[in-house]
Amino acid sequence: MTVARSAEFVNAVIKAYDVRGVVGEQIDAQFVRDVGASFARLMRDEGASRVVIGHDMRESSPELAAAFADGVLAQGLDVTHIGLASTDQLYFASGHLGCPGAMFTASHNPARYNGIKLCRANALPVGQDTGLGAIKDELVTGVLEFDGPRGSATEVDLLADYAKFLRGLVDLDSIRPLTIAVDAGNGMGGHTVPEVLGTLPQVTVIPLYFELDGWFPNHEANPLDPKNLVDLQQLVRSSGADIGLAFDGDADRCFVVDENGEPVSPSAITALVAERELAKEPGATIIHNLITSRAVPELVHELGGTPVRTRVGHSFIKQQMAATGAVFGGEHSAHYYFRDFWGADSGMLAALHVLAALGEKDRPISELMSSYETYAASGEINSTVADAKARTLAVVEAFEDRAKSVDRLDGVTVQLADNAWFNLRASNTEPLLRLNVEARSQEEVDALVTEILTIVRS
Repeated sequence: MTVARSAEFVNAVIKAYDVRGVVGEQIDAQFVRDVGASFARLMRDEGASRVVIGHDMRESSPELAAAFADGVLAQGLDVTHIGLASTDQLYFASGHLGCPGAMFTASHNPARYNGIKLCRANALPVGQDTGLGAIKDELVTGVLEFDGPRGSATEVDLLADYAKFLRGLVDLDSIRPLTIAVDAGNGMGGHTVPEVLGTLPQVTVIPLYFELDGWFPNHEANPLDPKNLVDLQQLVRSSGADIGLAFDGDADRCFVVDENGEPVSPSAITALVAERELAKEPGATIIHNLITSRAVPELVHELGGTPVRTRVGHSFIKQQMAATGAVFGGEHSAHYYFRDFWGADSGMLAALHVLAALGEKDRPISELMSSYETYAASGEINSTVADAKARTLAVVEAFEDRAKSVDRLDGVTVQLADNAWFNLRASNTEPLLRLNVEARSQEEVDALVTEILTIVRS
């Protein structure tokens, strides 16, 4: 049996959807080995015989991936190493090989962090209620040793297979020539973009920060923060590129910048991809989380599809994808999920859809996307609060006379007149309230934000 750990320590590192912490303080090789052993026991009980493991470019990732593999092997399961990979490349490997997977990455978090994203065979998510809770419990009590034979390890390079698979899902053969500026943020986009996009004859890629460097010397690999898009925006404008793409650290999310250097809303990208998927399969189901723009379900209804609203978070989206047979799902955070990609998220696949849509038209991306951006939005605004429940209640009470409806699917969503709405959600891991507002005009958005934050931060 492994060494037992305190519940407080384990709970600080194993989150609702993944494992994540500061290397050397919260995460080290022995801890990760035990996580690997516990995960292997869980998967072995479900009939798995092999685990596929990939890792990002962080300095600590190879050592931690090797330690996790050692834990898996000690439990009698085999290991397939795919080496450097984006998270969606690991999901591809899980689906392609039909086995559970582990991806070592801290995504967009700073360099001192690392973590693990786990999945079952065919990229099915492993979250708090679907495995992580059981792993937590074992790490607290100690993981039992396996008395059978040790597993064996192999290595395989699946990058070319991953790229070929994605290109097979989106027809780019007849698009017009496009120049694309891509900011990989020194993350795994520098590994996958050359293989996926660099071989397309119609596409010219202008690379920015493609050197793999887990210390992120140029900027954080988090395009959701506007300051991390500035270099890409300048490159698009100076180069005359048709479009800009920005990937986060593990390259599972993709953000789009138009030819003027202006960011394109992930909700607009969700609407565009939904329209393309519904053209292939009329009447299909499209998933959107509850803070995605109302433009998405409105468009899906208009096109004869079925929109399904869900909580924020990839595990909820993936569960709904599986339950409904949805062809596509999108989130405000630029996670895009595809039935044809085992229901998992792939920023690269979303990017291919955008390039196909742009390349089929003889007009700029700003014009193409304008029809999908029918509302103004605040983006997500965080406030540090001591009592999230009390602050939320105070806001709801203040809008009691104006609210057309109030629902509590995830936090609280208040629907106002003329399709204006706002959502307040408490963070699962920090003393934060997250606010999202949408309305017909920016002026209305700004007024609502000011009013709500005055109450939240009072």
